[in-house]
Parts: sequence; C-alpha cells; structure tokens
Amino acid sequence: MTITKTKLPAAGETLGRYTVERVEALPEMSGKLLLLRHENGARHAHVARDDDNLAFGVTFPTVPKDSTGVAHILEHTVLMGSRKYPVADPFFAMIPRSLNTFMNAMTSNDWTTYPFSTRNEQDYFNLLSVYLDATFFPLMRYESFRQDGHRFEFETPDDPTTPLKLQGVVYNEMKGAMASPGSVMWRAFGKALYPELTYAQNSGGAPEHIPNLTYEGLRAFHAAHYHPSNAFFYSYGNQDLQRVLNAIEEHVMSHFQPQELDVSIPDQTRFTAPRREEVTYPGSDTERGGQVLLAWKLGYSSNPDLNLRWSVLSDVLLGNPAAPLTRPLIESGVGSALADLSGYRDSFREGAFAVGLKGLSSGKADEVENLVLNTLKDIATQGIDPALIEASLHQFEIQQKEVSNAGYPYALQVMFRLLGPWLYGGDPVTGLRLDAELAKLRADLKGGKVFEPMIQHELLDNPHRVTLVVTPDPELAARTEQAEAELVRQLSKDFTDEDRARIVRESLNLKELQGQESSPDVLPTLSLADVPAKVARPEYTTSHEGRALVGRVPQPTGGLSYLDVQVKLPDLPADLLDILPLYAFAVTRSGAAGQDYVQLARRIEASTGGISASVSVGTAPDDLNRNRLALTFSGKALARNAGELVNILHDVIAKPEFDQERLRQLLEQRLAGMKASVVQSGNAYADRLASAQVSPSAAIDERLGGLTALATLKGIVEGTEGQPEDLDARLQDLLGKFSRVTELLLSGTPLLCLTALPEDVNLDLTPITQEFKGDAPVGRPAQNLLPRTPQARTTDSPVAFNAAAFQTVPYTHPDSPALLVLSRLLRSNYLLKEIREKGGAYGAAAGFDTRSGTFSYTSYRDPNIARTYQTYRDARQYLDTDLTSRDLTEAILGASKTLDPLTSPDTVGRMRFYGDQAGYTPEVQEAYKARLLNVTLDDLKRVMDTYLTPDRAAYALVAGKDPNEDTKDLGLKWDVREI
Repeated sequence: MTITKTKLPAAGETLGRYTVERVEALPEMSGKLLLLRHENGARHAHVARDDDNLAFGVTFPTVPKDSTGVAHILEHTVLMGSRKYPVADPFFAMIPRSLNTFMNAMTSNDWTTYPFSTRNEQDYFNLLSVYLDATFFPLMRYESFRQDGHRFEFETPDDPTTPLKLQGVVYNEMKGAMASPGSVMWRAFGKALYPELTYAQNSGGAPEHIPNLTYEGLRAFHAAHYHPSNAFFYSYGNQDLQRVLNAIEEHVMSHFQPQELDVSIPDQTRFTAPRREEVTYPGSDTERGGQVLLAWKLGYSSNPDLNLRWSVLSDVLLGNPAAPLTRPLIESGVGSALADLSGYRDSFREGAFAVGLKGLSSGKADEVENLVLNTLKDIATQGIDPALIEASLHQFEIQQKEVSNAGYPYALQVMFRLLGPWLYGGDPVTGLRLDAELAKLRADLKGGKVFEPMIQHELLDNPHRVTLVVTPDPELAARTEQAEAELVRQLSKDFTDEDRARIVRESLNLKELQGQESSPDVLPTLSLADVPAKVARPEYTTSHEGRALVGRVPQPTGGLSYLDVQVKLPDLPADLLDILPLYAFAVTRSGAAGQDYVQLARRIEASTGGISASVSVGTAPDDLNRNRLALTFSGKALARNAGELVNILHDVIAKPEFDQERLRQLLEQRLAGMKASVVQSGNAYADRLASAQVSPSAAIDERLGGLTALATLKGIVEGTEGQPEDLDARLQDLLGKFSRVTELLLSGTPLLCLTALPEDVNLDLTPITQEFKGDAPVGRPAQNLLPRTPQARTTDSPVAFNAAAFQTVPYTHPDSPALLVLSRLLRSNYLLKEIREKGGAYGAAAGFDTRSGTFSYTSYRDPNIARTYQTYRDARQYLDTDLTSRDLTEAILGASKTLDPLTSPDTVGRMRFYGDQAGYTPEVQEAYKARLLNVTLDDLKRVMDTYLTPDRAAYALVAGKDPNEDTKDLGLKWDVREI
C-alpha cells in the first residue's frame, strides 16, 4: 500500500521551520500520525493514509468571557472577505467553484474550527489558500459585522419614522436556536455544571446579549485568538506534506512572530453539595414537554484512561434499550425517553456524565432524581453483568476498525477524534489509538470490579451534581418578543436625529455593499475539465437465491461485513402506509423469535455494530408516476460475527414480536423526537409539505416522514377526534396492523447486498432468503397529492421556515440537468444574497431532487415571510441580469458534486448494486453527467419559464404565527393549522 506521495520524515527531522516531534503508527486505519511544531508555536497534525479524500482544518481555542456570541460572530465575519480575496463572501463564493466533499466552519464551547475536504488536489490548495487568508487576514468590515452580527435597522431602511428593529444573521440564528429545548438545555448544562468557567457563557450568543458586542471587541478577539501561536493545524490523506507546509509557511507563518496568549481553562471549583437549576423554553406542550437531567462533573477529559472508562461505562449503562440504567428509567413510565444530553460528555476540559428523562409534565424533578439515584445505587450494589461490559468493548473494537465516509467524511472524523485530547493538553494519539488503554482496562477487569466503584465514588458520592429542570412556558415567546421590543426601546431611548440619520446611512451603505458585484477573477477555481466523466463501477456478483436477488461486493472493509436487505413492498392499503414508518422504528427495538426486547437488544450489542430499518420511496428514472415503496433492514458486524448478524436480521424480519407496553414506550420516544425536530429542521418539514402538493413520490414521503406523519403519530399516542378514546385500544389496533405489515413484507421482492472482504463475501444468506415465499408483484403506491393550497403550520418558533415547490421532469428527461444547474446558480448567486445577506435569515437554498423531479426554494430561521416569498417570485428576473460563462461554469461545478457523492468501502458497492436494480445504471448516470456539462444559460431560462412559473408553485411554511396578514399583498391565502 502506498501511504503518501513522498517519503515521510522521521521524528526529529526538520521541514523548513517545522520540527517533527513524533511519528506514530496507526495500524487500525493503515496510516501514520505525524506531530509537528513550528518555530512560532503553531502545532500541526498530519495523518498519512492511502485515501484520495484530502482534508484540512485549522482550529483555534476560543474562550469567550460573555454571551455576546463574539466567537460565533467572528466565525461568520472572517469568512466575508480577506486581504488576498477582498470579495463580499469568499466562503460561499467558493462553494460553486470547488468539488469539495465538505466545507464549513463551526464554533463550539471553547474552540472554533475551519475544516474542508476534497478529492481534487488543485481544489485542495485553492481552498487552503482561501481558508488561510480568511482566518489570519480577514477584512472584518464594519458592514460585515452589522450584516451577520447585529444592527439596528428601520422597518423601512431609509425611513427613520418607521419602527426600529434588531437584525443580523447570527442574531436571527440564535433566536431560532434558543427556541429549541435541546439548545436551551445545552446552554444551561454548561452554565450549571461549570458556573465559573467559559462554559457558563453562550458561545453562540444569547439574543439578549448579542447587541452588547462592539465592532472593536470583535476585532480585539480576533487579534488575540487567531494567531499561529494559538492554532492547531490538521492535514490528512495521500498527499505531499512538504507542499502543504510550504503553502502554510508562505501564506501565514512568514508574517507572524510568536505570541503569548493564555487560553487555558482552570478547574471548576468543586461543589460542596448538589444543586438544582431550572430553565424554560418557549413551548406549549406542558403535559409532555418537560425534561429533567442529572449531571455530574468528572475528571479531565484529556486523560485517555479515564476518558475510555467513562465512554465504556456510559455505553454499558445507556447504550441500548436493555442497558441497566436505560431500561428502568423508561419502564418506570415517568417519562417517554432519555433526556437530551444523556451520556458521557468529553467536550469540556473536565468531562461530565448526565442522565434523565424527557416527555414530562411539571413537578417531576424529585421523582426523576430519586429514580436515577436509586437505580444507580442498585447497579453499584448488585454489580454489572460482565457480558454487558464485553458487549460494550466489542462496540469499541468495531469503532476502531471501521473506516467509513457514511454521513461525514472519515478524514474529518479523524480530526475531531484527535482534537479532543489535543486541545486540552493531552496526547492526540490517544484520540486515534486506544490499544494501551484497552489492554489496561481489560487487565483491571480481570482483577476485580472497575465500573461499580466508579458509579459509587464519581456519581453517588460526588457532590458536584446538578439537577437541571427544563420546562416549556407557553407565555415565554410573547414575553421574549416584548423583551426584545423593550431592549430596542432602552438602547435607542437617547437617540438623536443624527443617530437615526446614521442608522439610515449605515443601512444604505450595507445595502450598497450587498449589491456590489465582486470580481470573479480574484478567487481560485476549477474548470469543467476537473469534473469526473465516469461514475464508480465497483465489481460485484449477483445470484438468484429463491425469490431474492443477492449482490455480493468484495471491498477492503477492514474486517467488517455489511448486509442490507431491501424489500420491495407489494400494494399496501392506506392505513398500512401511514404506520409503515412506525413499524420500521419499532421492529428493531422490540423482540423477535421468542426473545423480548431486552434479550434481543443484548444480542445485537454483543454480536453486531447495530441494525436498523427504514422506509424509502423509489421513482423510476423515466417516469415520475412510477413509484415503489421499500423497507430496508441494515446491519454491520465484524466478520467473525457475520453469521450471527444474518440470524439476527432473519429473526427481526421474519419473526418480530411486538409487546403493547414496549410499543407504547417506543411511540412516546418517537413522538418526543419528532416534536423537538420541528423547530430545528422546520425548513425540511416545510419543503416536504410544499412538495407533497405537486409530486407523487414527495406526497408519499411526506406521509412517511413529514408533518402528516407527526400528526398520525400524535393521534395514536395522544388521541384525536375519530380515534378510540382508550390508548390501549389504539395500541391494539396498531399491533394488528403491524401483523399485516409483516405478512405483506414476506410476500415482497427482496434484494440483498453483502459488502465484505473478498474472503468473507460468500457468507450464507439462506436463513433470510428462504423466508420470502410469496409471489406478490411490486406495488405501486396511490398518487394522493395534498390539496394545492398554501399550507402554514404554526409552532413555538420566533422565526420562519418558508418553502415553495414545483414538479418538473424525471431523471432521464433532457431538461433535468439544466434544472439541477439552475438550482445551484439560484442558491449561490441569488437566494443567499437576497434572503441571508439582505434578509437576515440564517440560510436559504434552491434544491432539485433529480429522482423525484421536485424543484424547491427554502429558507431557514428566517425573520421574514412576505419578503422571502416575493424573493422566490423574483428569481426569474435574476436570470435576465448580466450572467457570464463563469457563473454558468460554477453552477455546473456545484451541480456535478451532487452526482459524485463521497463513498467508502461500506457504501460504494451497495449504492451501485441498488442503483443498477432501480434503473440508475452507470450508463444512465454518465449520460446525465454528459448532458450536465453541456447546459447553457439559455437552457436555464427556458426550463425556468417552462417549469417554475408562479401558477405551478406550491407553498408551505412553518412559523410562530398566522402568515395571512403578512402575505395578503402577495395574494396568498394560507390554510393554517397548529402543529
């Protein structure tokens, strides 16, 4: 295996002004870690692996001393123009100029990081140049601070007689974030457990404190924190380390001298007695919206031995439904699910363990506190079954061996694993390699009890404990709005006419800046020649085994085996379609084949890396009305346990056993999760609701996972008109439907895909394939669109999520590539500028689902409704501006990324196998890419005039109020319903 393109240096060698301090082998990932130090104090970690997905990150410890959001607002403003790239927003401008597999920046409690990854070497150095210049040499214009931080603005910006309001991207983002119970709990958690430290502050910014941040304060924070002496650099992949270091030296290091900065975080003074803290969030669900969490401060999270032991113990206690702490809490019936933040947390300098319940009415704090403490006492006294510990250690073995880009680039997973100990003064190697700590733990386990004394001494006998009580307050949203108005009044009470004129002048200056066109030649870019013409064609074999088609994919999986069982379902009656996602949620969390859910959960934990089930809607590449439903079961295991994985999936698929009480618990858990997700992901729910009015597959998807699905679930758990009054009767009805689903499932058409090492790919799958004995044809779900009426759903949110959707053409239609390019052009060049920069929303997008043919506009945490919908309608006018071939090329580059997802050995084969069976063959996909590269500007105008006209639009939104008054001038009459 070739690890890098050049010979790696040894410890003690120098590379320019860098010294290689350590070189460590990483056998689990077939790589090496190099730790370097620059003369000016900068630290650099390089992971050399035979991986063409190249990654970079630069991280700064940032320790805010207040809740003005200085670190968060700084993260935004440094990306808004720099010395070498003095354009308005080089970060967003680079998105369409790049083939990146990840680009972002993020602010945590005590650090800010800027990571990216890409498979294109030239793209890597383009992005590296932009990121380095942005972080170390930002322009930090006053106007950028006002746009993304906070500003006063008149309702009509040039009219000082209109009402004054607060505005800003981060300000609106955090207004939306602090409406979420999870976000409120997270902020309260740090403040309650570490009241003397930076964690007591809201690093994202508390809306009521954000206006206290000054422009001078922002610049001073940057000067102090964004210096090489305070920087942790990271690089990864099969690349020339010397070239990376040379680029950093030239761009950054040569311009700085060493600087001393104390960003250390002291120890939190130990509490002498447990405390209780109560916080509220804007919510109306007073019967089920409360949470109670017990949290303890532990030892240093940079201690690898301690960190591993708490990670294992947390998994033992809480890691699955049968875990000895999870099970008693859930079966108590006090709450519906574990509280947010339950588990071990190493994201603080001193770690924390927490556990509690959510789905509570008020007044449950004492009951939950006693339940948690008594259960922990029982566990400490009675002891932990060694089999549970061994099962947890088995999970850590899987995590160490698995190399996967599923969900998140592996290159950046590695970065975050080593950052934890590295930033807190520990050994970054321990974030990647735990063999020594695991060996010591196993030795100690052989010598006696390890975890029971930890529970006793570090939890039960530890006075540094907080009981955090989070409750919904139906009046809080109104009070917060009044408080904002009062804040504006107080801050502006002494304004003179000159002050008001200054606000008008600054608003007009910002508007002028936002309207300026930046030179596109300043930023580096790629060309269409960099777009890969081919798609991945991993080898696999197929065979018919009974009614099943089986694909076997040999891949370098590191010793893991992955199995997917996709069942194309026959025709389903409407009542079964609605409960299908509930079946998928419950079937892997219940019992099977004579084992109850506790026994099955322990079996899954001991032998696999987890199993799951999901429902999907498939659309034919040439016909938007030819849809099918599939239920897919997936699992992974070490090769030595692959046979047991097959047996477990067989039992779950063919012999599921549902218990009424367990089903009640699961439905309450799912309901709590879906309710919480609305305020966090309102744009996705609004998009689904709009798309369901025009697209057959989107209508099905909305019933399965949208607000309609939430209403169905809520009706079962809480009851609605037309439902049996008794919950037990509703559950019995649901159990009957589940039995029918199982019967129909086994009459469906199964497609199995096994991905494993070549020597493991011939695993016997007949225990599963032999169960499919029916001959029902693949079903075609009914085409039941939602009524074409603007749909508004109200919830506890101070900001809105606005969507509009259009039905267009199938994948193989010649116009589909142009629509995909159009979506990228409008997103990058139009919507972000109009809705985010000018309108103050946190996000805005245009999207095109090439398979469902649905084109949509969305906004995220948006302070506006009418203005945003007018912006959607004005999109056509943007196409008549002076667009250039460069604009088109960038849009095509951006579109091409969606056709080349980042894969890894666990995903590349299954994507190819299932894509081929659905008609999305390499030939079909490559023909699509060829048409994409030939899209013209005239094509974009033509498809917009054909498919995206106002009369074809469907509308939906999620907001905190009835939108009808706001949008009456647009002619929109909303059907308003409360979520």
